[in-house]
Amino acid sequence: MTDLHFVHHFVAAKNSDAPTLLLLHGTGGDENSLLQIGRDLAPHANLLAPHGMVLENGMPRFFRRLSQGVFDEEDIKIRAAELAQFVADAATRYDFDAKNVIAIGYSNGANIAAALLLLHPHVLRAAVLLRAMTPLVPATTPDLKGVNILLASGERDSMVPRENIENLAQILGEAGANVTHNWQSAGHELASEELQAARDWLQKL
Repeated sequence: MTDLHFVHHFVAAKNSDAPTLLLLHGTGGDENSLLQIGRDLAPHANLLAPHGMVLENGMPRFFRRLSQGVFDEEDIKIRAAELAQFVADAATRYDFDAKNVIAIGYSNGANIAAALLLLHPHVLRAAVLLRAMTPLVPATTPDLKGVNILLASGERDSMVPRENIENLAQILGEAGANVTHNWQSAGHELASEELQAARDWLQKL
């Protein structure tokens, strides 16, 4: 659909009080990319999948970067605010609980989800951040008490320096979030084992 500012897909759950998964694709993906993963991770959830509005060499993203691993922080702030508003508007349009939204983000999508947590901490109840990096250091520490976060990182990921993701885990933890950090013997690609681990983690929320 093309309303609500973002091109997106919404798939309604049968249960009116089901959680909503906010599915955030990586660079070059689109609103279809994580639908199957979302359904596999939480079969009974609503699925809300926006299409990143920034283009990099024709590939959709959720915010600009200046070079590999160097992000445009001012653009991140703008795009995170747009995404927060999109979630609020979508909750009204599709009648889901805005207080029961869980982000599932991969790569660039995980980074914008992390930015949401740091800049708009009221938006997400929980998040699964697959191959995330630190998007920015917020000017003030957000209140993330009660927010559950799963970080899934690859030990051989050449795109995400270990100290960078450990820094994000520390920032989130200091903000009061309940952070679980799982390392896989993998690169930037996802492993089936960690998706199963994410499914198990979500079932315990």
